[in-house]
Amino acid sequence: MSRKSRTSPHNTPENPTELSRRGLLRTAGGLTAALAVGASATALTGGTAGAAPATFTHPGMVHAYGELNRAKVRVAAGDDPWLAGWNRLTANSHSAATWTPRPQATVVRGGTGENYGLLYNDIHAAYQNALRWKIAGTTANGDAAVRILNAWSATLTTVTGNADRFLAAGIYGYQFANAAELMRGYSGFDLDRFKRMMLDVFYPLNNQFLTNHNDACITNYWANWDLCNMNSVLAIGILCDDGAKYDQAVNYFKNGAGNGAIRKAVPFLYDSEGLAQYQESGRDQGHTVMGIGQLGAFCEMAWSQGEDLYGYDNNRFMKAAQYVAKYNLGQNVPFTTYTWGTGQNCAQQSQTVISSAGRGQARPVWDILHYHYARRRGLSVPYITAMAESVRPEGGGGDYGPNSGGFDQLGFGTLTYAK
Repeated sequence: MSRKSRTSPHNTPENPTELSRRGLLRTAGGLTAALAVGASATALTGGTAGAAPATFTHPGMVHAYGELNRAKVRVAAGDDPWLAGWNRLTANSHSAATWTPRPQATVVRGGTGENYGLLYNDIHAAYQNALRWKIAGTTANGDAAVRILNAWSATLTTVTGNADRFLAAGIYGYQFANAAELMRGYSGFDLDRFKRMMLDVFYPLNNQFLTNHNDACITNYWANWDLCNMNSVLAIGILCDDGAKYDQAVNYFKNGAGNGAIRKAVPFLYDSEGLAQYQESGRDQGHTVMGIGQLGAFCEMAWSQGEDLYGYDNNRFMKAAQYVAKYNLGQNVPFTTYTWGTGQNCAQQSQTVISSAGRGQARPVWDILHYHYARRRGLSVPYITAMAESVRPEGGGGDYGPNSGGFDQLGFGTLTYAK
């Protein structure tokens, strides 16, 4: 069956099993999807990998038509918390229509000659200007987003560095694709050239890492490394209407060999408490919260294409997010000794206690989860909700410091997901 794109929020695929779920996701931006999707989710939580949609939805990544339209209407009406989220966006210097891109032919992350800060600052400027255009219709912001995207697709040929090049290809690959998805169809945007950049520069590194893990022991790299590359493959698949890449990413989430696969990213369940231990919990909380953000972005992109990974394996991700939120709120959580193989010879290491390093830091990853589980699905997620309330309204790149960690997530979840 051929695959093609679709832009209407009301079109539905041929598969009658998918029809009701995908139709619900489109209705009022998913506002009415909660209970109906929850009822069908159990049947979708087995180990069998799903197929890419016969017809891709556009926009259909971390933002779909309904979410964007709701934000547009609510901001215009002056309603909170959307207005508070909007004010956070417009106050960010990256969202200014006067932003000047600084494209590079070669981007380096790790080792000599690092310049990847130029890339992530420009990506977030493109994304934030795209959001302002989508929500307020300001042509100056749309033009700015396209100017940034076109400049990079005309210039970038290589992402390199030490092993960190795989982080750059993953994090910035999925973020770049999301910015481009928002500008799809905009006059003057060279989407075909941008797709070629994603396929020729980013995807090969994403695929290389997920396939070979830099020639290391399969458990050597933390979950975040897999997750960002999975996100990039999924986003590129959607951007390019490429079902094989979409399937590659979703199949990896369900049954992959590395730590990004959901049962490895979330290895231990505490069912009596409704919690689950995230793989990096014994490492530090900064990377742990980053991982929750990566998983949230992945699940939302799949959700926009009609697939419920949020609820996969009996809400395994939700339990991990509850666990991480509870600990970062200052409360105690159980911890099971985590043992893994490192390097090329899989030398064993173990963590026996949860790490308090970076505990309680603010990252804009919680509203997307609160509004999905508590509002779309009508589930009780008190720790996720409390964390979301503690950082609301969420900002984005540029609001959380100048270093790369402040740009690991696109942010602005209050503006775009509030219901």
